[in-house]
Amino acid sequence: MNETHDDAAVVTERLHLATGFLATERGWVVERLAALGSRLRSYRDDQVELEISVKDRRGAEQRVTLECWINRVPRQHLVATSSARDLPVALNEVRIELIRQVDEAKTRTEPRSNRVLRVVPALPELD
Repeated sequence: MNETHDDAAVVTERLHLATGFLATERGWVVERLAALGSRLRSYRDDQVELEISVKDRRGAEQRVTLECWINRVPRQHLVATSSARDLPVALNEVRIELIRQVDEAKTRTEPRSNRVLRVVPALPELD
């Protein structure tokens, strides 16, 4: 349970509620997105920004968008969307998709997937 609280804290610090969400819904939204916190914990607080919005809420064309900006070299902009009519289902879908994208972004930038970056050349000895 402590991990869940820590994960929620990571999301709380970095999440901005945009169009379609009320400030009173923040706790509920953070709770739905808490699993994303474990993936973002490896980045410094100033490296990650999250923004969630919903357009046409409760309408026939409801669309939830979760955006994540990771300020590293290269800067990454990840976007997950859902058009599920049920808002909790839509939040779950964007959370799962963003987790997948963050995991993929990490493996693209880590040296273990590139043998050339893993091999450190030996320095010549000075006489």
